[in-house]
Amino acid sequence: MIDLHTHTVFSDGELIPAELVRRAEFAGYKAICMTDHADESTMYLTLENVLRFVQNHGHFYDINVLAGVELTHIHPALIPEMVAKARKAGAQIVVMHGETPVEPVAPGTNLAAIEAGVDILAHPGLITDEEVKLSIEKGVALEVTTRGGHSYTNGHVVALARKHGARLVVNNDAHAPKDLIGRELRRTIALGAGLSAEEYRQTEANAWEIVQRCMKSSRKNTI
Repeated sequence: MIDLHTHTVFSDGELIPAELVRRAEFAGYKAICMTDHADESTMYLTLENVLRFVQNHGHFYDINVLAGVELTHIHPALIPEMVAKARKAGAQIVVMHGETPVEPVAPGTNLAAIEAGVDILAHPGLITDEEVKLSIEKGVALEVTTRGGHSYTNGHVVALARKHGARLVVNNDAHAPKDLIGRELRRTIALGAGLSAEEYRQTEANAWEIVQRCMKSSRKNTI
């Protein structure tokens, strides 16, 4: 299991990084990325602190630990700039808070995030065919989420991803200990969204590819 969309006390999560990572490790996850909600006012402080934890403490756990951000409620016109700033500030994975049906996310967010080349478009809601096709071209993974509310449109996301051959990942969007769900419930939610068993296995492979790519890129940047 891999979870590339989680939150700590640096945004609206309940746990400090150490406890979040330990609980994920105990639950059987093999990789986790802390992606706190961020905008221009919070991103640098959050990344500085989470990156410090990852660099100094991450290797003590039997789990791959990464630091990222979830750019949240950014005006679509500012998304390309914020994605670039996040990567420059050291974010190993950049997630975009997509057009979920349960929040007033600005129209155009999905398209701007895909065009900017984020790593993962979270809970993209009623994403369009054109946006899904562009996600393939830009190498953006689309999220199937286990989080209530955001998950209402999982079936739509899966159907369009299958239609066009887009990459999917399954994330918990974990904010609290209970959100780090076990293997069976995670699989059940994915299959309930319309994924086949083989397609679900592919989502895990997709997530692992993102982990390897981003960790390799981070090592190059520190040399």
